[in-house]
Amino acid sequence: MATKKKAAAKKSTSITRNKMEKVMHEFKHGELKSGGRRKVSNPKQAIAIGLSEAREAGAKVPPEKGAKRTAANKTVAKRVGAKKSAAKKTARKTAGKR
Repeated sequence: MATKKKAAAKKSTSITRNKMEKVMHEFKHGELKSGGRRKVSNPKQAIAIGLSEAREAGAKVPPEKGAKRTAANKTVAKRVGAKKSAAKKTARKTAGKR
């Protein structure tokens, strides 16, 4: 079993490495475009494009920072937010009576 995991990890790494090399080469030569229109001028944006292409190719790359939350996390966040807003309302009411 360990060999299967290693083989999958190597494949994922090679996909990511190849995509990143291709994207950075295009960036350095001024050929990389964002959305097919504007040339990419920021190296961080070039890296983001490379990781995005690697994800599409099936590589195991960490999720994006602003990635969508799962449904379970959203409901928990809503509950916590509702408790905080209720506490603020009661604090305002008591402050106004003084």
